[in-house]
Amino acid sequence: MSTHPPEAKVKPLLPRDLAQLKASGTPIVCTTAYDVLQARLVDAAGVDVVLVGDSLGQVVAGLESTRQVPLDQMIWHAAAVHRGLRRALLVIDMPWMTYHVSADEAVRNCGRALAESGAACVKMEGGTAPIVEAVRRCVEVGIPVMGHIGYTPQTDVALGGARVQGREASRADALVAEAQALEGAGACAIVLELVPAAVAARITAAVTIPTIGIGAGASCDGQILVLPDLLGLNEGFRPKFLKRYAELGAAARDAVGRYAEEVRARRYPDDETSFA
Repeated sequence: MSTHPPEAKVKPLLPRDLAQLKASGTPIVCTTAYDVLQARLVDAAGVDVVLVGDSLGQVVAGLESTRQVPLDQMIWHAAAVHRGLRRALLVIDMPWMTYHVSADEAVRNCGRALAESGAACVKMEGGTAPIVEAVRRCVEVGIPVMGHIGYTPQTDVALGGARVQGREASRADALVAEAQALEGAGACAIVLELVPAAVAARITAAVTIPTIGIGAGASCDGQILVLPDLLGLNEGFRPKFLKRYAELGAAARDAVGRYAEEVRARRYPDDETSFA
């Protein structure tokens, strides 16, 4: 019989817990993750929310756009991440055109995403009336939804590319209205991407649900960064809002280079790393 004490049970965060974090003034820490090893690392580091973003199309699969990512791929990666989490809330991005055609189709696809991945929440981009209705219908049947406004990568062609949204007064007002509509539909939180800091502060004050910023200033209730970006693995990506907390791309390249050198020089494997 083992003499080790049982591992302490960790209570995973739920979508409703995000509102409590906002109410207490506790900043919400969010990152992306795309596999079980990344999930274990960020969960152990104390991240509150882990998003399996459709950004995996670019940073994992090398695609040109998030619009190319199918639902099956999102579910596969989210299920892998789910197996690596103990505490963090898992959110899965809903891919392009899985919730745009009708609210019925949104409910069907979002329900499948949660059932097959183990995620606790889905995320949808946009704040127009059809998206708000899709959010409302999902929430009505018990599917938690996180919104996403400002720069929305799935519709970047219509937005004129990856540029800051809300600099014009009319667009800033529209973003506030979109956030309020998403809250009214039952969204549990809203990602604000590439929004002027002052506009993000207005939105954060205008809703009672948390705002999660990426390139949206310090007034949001939480922040999110793409994990390969903050670790320095995506070496060619250097937007203004990004702060790198490590340079793992250079470190990994150096490590693999030393491995290759030792193999070619027949220094690896040696006696210590071989079996008698």
